Amino acid sequence: MLTINPRNIEISKLHGYLLSAVAPRPIALASTLDENGNSNLSPFSFFNVFSANPPILIFSPARRVRDNTTKHTLENIKKVKEVVINVVNYDIVHQTSLASTEYDKSVDEFEKAGFTKLKSDIVKPFRVAESPVQFECKVNDIIELGNKGGAGNLIICEVVCLHIDESILDKNNTIDQVKLDLVARAGGSFYSRAKDTFFEIPKPLSTKGIGVDTLPDNIKNSLVLTGNNLGMLGNIEKLPSQNDVDKFMKDNLKYVGVKLNEKHKFAQEFLKKNDIDSAWKVLLS
Repeated sequence: MLTINPRNIEISKLHGYLLSAVAPRPIALASTLDENGNSNLSPFSFFNVFSANPPILIFSPARRVRDNTTKHTLENIKKVKEVVINVVNYDIVHQTSLASTEYDKSVDEFEKAGFTKLKSDIVKPFRVAESPVQFECKVNDIIELGNKGGAGNLIICEVVCLHIDESILDKNNTIDQVKLDLVARAGGSFYSRAKDTFFEIPKPLSTKGIGVDTLPDNIKNSLVLTGNNLGMLGNIEKLPSQNDVDKFMKDNLKYVGVKLNEKHKFAQEFLKKNDIDSAWKVLLS
């Protein structure tokens, strides 16, 4: 394994490792105004949500690694402490990339990227009409993490109004992740399209899984089952009853009398289908 002391590596190289390893990252398409009312629009992938009460979003316009200059977004927010954070989906990802171009301060990225300005309800900066979700925010704080190239500047934003395109909502007025079709940033020139890679894992919030530590040794030390397989097996509240196991085996005679590794392979096939109950019945036969 390659081991690196961050103090002993070029910042550009470290920057590349960080962006490639901590990925994919959501993208904030940030709209700001300077003190003269001129618009700026730029995407940032050092971004996430950190609180619901109060509703807090944080993004970070880092100082440029190559020459230690700051971005217009940061300069604007220091003067006008408001921002609109527009989420980026697949339909606008190329326009968003174009908006990341380092144009002169006098250039309006809304126009360059072909986005439509939409007047905000509360804050001064414009919203991006093409974005499916737009957060109007007041800037609560700016935390400078350093003064050298690559240093971040945490923009702590409180959401004061949000706008959601109704076409991405389901019948319960909840956001449908597939309809939303978000994209995310990775290292280099790579992006990912969220809906192409969705999978579900039951969240153990109201339940308590039995845990990997309670699994029989022959399962924990399996030469077939992976760590993910063990995690799935440990994420149930109780094992199937012996009666249920016997009934299952009566209906599935091909699993009777097989060797341990074969039994684990059969169980693994059920786990691939997210059928944890059947996997356990095979393992307990």
